[in-house]
Amino acid sequence: MKIITEKITIGEKIKIMKISNETNYQHKNLAAGGWAKLTLPEQLANIGSEVERAINWKEKGNLEYSDKAFFRSLELLSLSLDAEENKHRLKELARLYEALVDYFKGENIFASSARLWRNYFYGFNWLARK
Repeated sequence: MKIITEKITIGEKIKIMKISNETNYQHKNLAAGGWAKLTLPEQLANIGSEVERAINWKEKGNLEYSDKAFFRSLELLSLSLDAEENKHRLKELARLYEALVDYFKGENIFASSARLWRNYFYGFNWLARK
């Protein structure tokens, strides 16, 4: 896996999105249909767990582990985008995908922060546990 430490262009973001959508899944059981059985809050809570790991590793200076967690979050988000049950949420999920790529690998044009991402996913964790 290539570790990207510099800012990237829009074209490179698209390439990252294509790479993350390849069929070599880390979450094989979820990709085989288990993901679609989860509610959207449960899906977003799981995505948030990977984002939290990526942020934590980034803050500790371990870019390799941060990238691995980041790409796992994109993989899970791709499964959500592909799920038929989420078609009415396609715009929101696609924007989330774009904003995550921008924060971790782009120029952060959306001005995201670790705190913003933690707050965003916290609600889904709470709702999924109810």
